[in-house]
Amino acid sequence: MITNTELEYKGDLYPSKIVSFEYEVDSVNFYTDNKVILRVTILRDSLLRFRFTTKGYFSKDFSYAIDKSHSHGYNHLAVKEETEYYEILTSKIKCHIKKSDLRITIYDLNDTIILQDELGFHWEENYEFGGNIVKTTKHAQEGECYYGLGDKATQMNLKGKRLENFATDQYAYQKDQEPLYKSVPFYIGLHNKQAYGIFFDNTFRSFFDFCQERRNITSFWAEGGEMNYYFIYGPEVKEVITTYTDLTGKPELPPLWALGYHQCKWSYYPESKVKEITSKFRELKIPCDAIYLDIDYMDGFRCFTWNKDYFPDPKRMVAELTEEGFKTVVIIDPGIKIDPNYWVYNEALEKDYFCKRADGPYMKGKVWPGECNFPDYTNPEVRQWWAGLFKELISEIGVKGVWNDMNEPAVMEVPNKTFPMDVRHSYDGNFCSHRKAHNIYGMQMARATYHGVKKFSYPKRPFVITRSAYSGTQRYTSSWTGDNVATWEHLWIANIQVQRMCISGMSFTGSDIGGFAEQPTGELYTRWIQLGVFHPFCRTHSSGDHGNQEPWAFDEEVIDITRKFINLRYQLLPYLYTMFWQYIEDGVPMLKPLVYFDQDDIQTHYRNDEFIFGNQILVCPILEPNAVGRRMYVPRGNWYNYWTNEYIAGGKEVWVDTKYDEIPVFVKAGAIIPKYPIQQYVGEIEFDELTLDIYYFEGKEKSQVYEDAHDGYDHRKGRFSYLSFQTTGRPKDLIIQLHKEGKFETPYTKYRINLIGLPFKVTGIEIDNAPTVFDVSTFENVLIIPKEFNSLRIIGE
Repeated sequence: MITNTELEYKGDLYPSKIVSFEYEVDSVNFYTDNKVILRVTILRDSLLRFRFTTKGYFSKDFSYAIDKSHSHGYNHLAVKEETEYYEILTSKIKCHIKKSDLRITIYDLNDTIILQDELGFHWEENYEFGGNIVKTTKHAQEGECYYGLGDKATQMNLKGKRLENFATDQYAYQKDQEPLYKSVPFYIGLHNKQAYGIFFDNTFRSFFDFCQERRNITSFWAEGGEMNYYFIYGPEVKEVITTYTDLTGKPELPPLWALGYHQCKWSYYPESKVKEITSKFRELKIPCDAIYLDIDYMDGFRCFTWNKDYFPDPKRMVAELTEEGFKTVVIIDPGIKIDPNYWVYNEALEKDYFCKRADGPYMKGKVWPGECNFPDYTNPEVRQWWAGLFKELISEIGVKGVWNDMNEPAVMEVPNKTFPMDVRHSYDGNFCSHRKAHNIYGMQMARATYHGVKKFSYPKRPFVITRSAYSGTQRYTSSWTGDNVATWEHLWIANIQVQRMCISGMSFTGSDIGGFAEQPTGELYTRWIQLGVFHPFCRTHSSGDHGNQEPWAFDEEVIDITRKFINLRYQLLPYLYTMFWQYIEDGVPMLKPLVYFDQDDIQTHYRNDEFIFGNQILVCPILEPNAVGRRMYVPRGNWYNYWTNEYIAGGKEVWVDTKYDEIPVFVKAGAIIPKYPIQQYVGEIEFDELTLDIYYFEGKEKSQVYEDAHDGYDHRKGRFSYLSFQTTGRPKDLIIQLHKEGKFETPYTKYRINLIGLPFKVTGIEIDNAPTVFDVSTFENVLIIPKEFNSLRIIGE
């Protein structure tokens, strides 16, 4: 029991007993005798919001994270009063609110505890800044594990860790270093085969302690704002993630080229250097869709300008690159150079769009151009103005994508690397200091950039990438994991970071392949490209301070392996595009850690390296030098080695022999994997057939292929093609059934079917129940058939 003496010693304040409650349509307010109010809002049967105030009333309800179009509505809701608690009952869970102190316990319908307050909500007055430091503590259940929180550079399972959310420019960060570039205050708890999620929607600097300070206690707190969090019940990990992703929003489909391979460096200039790089890709037949221009393309690092000594005619250059299949992506930072001869600066100054200090002057900080002012992207008028600045870049010059960097926001030569905390922000009419706005500054810059690029790219789709983000940023942009280092440890970190971003709602993420800082060996670069082609965003990026990092910067063997794996990515583009469609339709993460794939197998709870790419491809990178193989965990199910077609039963750890030009890749038995022919860039060639690799399985398995025009918005009018396949394998036949949706007519007219792992010799083939004529003696399990079929039966003896 906590005594009054202990409470005074701790300096923490706690709710007192409930004196009344008020039941509205979808929420219940509980009032205490010391002005604390708890509002529980029932958004769905498995989604509850808990919001506390200590001042007797709630401030205006506003969030940048929550998607206004998220799903809501419940099937059942009942509220009743018991002797010691109030109960909120839905069709999925029971929530008890203790009358004496507002402590919360959530149960499933079998009365198993899912989440239980220890001290529960409490707070500490912040005498320096005003307001409260808001806190809550929860009991950790036996064997509980924790996942999520965005791109943390640590183990997949967060138990025993203490982590911080405060967007920070961390050049060359190390393993376990905190904080990093993004703030994603969402985690998943898993115990007793049940999963739940907590989204702490508080933009102040926040902290999460997963049983580090106290062995069986989890806590989270923030340096200001409200204790405002969402509870999501699974019981499956996948249900928690899809509900969270629906709550915070999903992106639109990117253009297909954005899923190709991208090349970037700080910096490619002048124009002749850019052309040299792009020509080399085409000469070596290494596919590439995007070339990036870093800060040196600008005139004195002034945003929305060009250095005419380096790039005398950017419109012509961009057009010529487009002819070669390269989409040009340019960097735009938030710092606007203080220069009375600079039109962007003058416009913002005239309109009073820059951030101000508490006592009136504009916030001033040094970034690449020197002394800069910074737009307040939390002001909707500023966002609209910023979006308009992209007209020349996008619609006139022809740039295809924009890259937002340094938007944590980063400031050089100051101790805290960012704005002073007294800087004021509009916050969409909810005026506040930088303490509250810091973690969403990069998000709002990316939001403004997205709307500008979208407006001037139309009728094509926009492409934006950001370094800093808060929950919900995925609605506007892709991302990467920041300024990493060319070390084997950072290859390990990158693998986990991208998996963690995917289960934190932000699937369109990758790392700087090869490492941004320092110089990788050829072997390290090779192993990184082998991993990077299986990340949703695939880009090599490096610092010019540390040498060259194009594929040909190493030896011929590295060139050949790089080509082999980038070719594989381009072959898998229809599979990858389908993954993205499933992400935006249902909130399904594009990469899935093994704990997502099979949470009931305790062996998956602690695995870092292996992941599922989409739904049916298992990948395990090589993370050590001089490796000729590795041990890996193959999850339950049946799998084929992608390189050898060897069949293996899962649910165990195995040794996998691995050549220098391979990493362990397995395909789920029963899967149908679609493939395009190899292209040097998206849309380079027209092709008349889609390859389908079909992996035999004695049982049933479903596969999907989504396609549309790969750009534009006609898919929203029903002009898409959605193919749903079901394979049914039996000892002496294999049946493939196809269901089609959508009005899009794919350009190819036939399928090339590769039958893999058949346990029988083929003696007959039926298409839509009609036998086909073929030569049994020469048949080698490859079949070409028209795309217009409903069923295919492969008959064996």
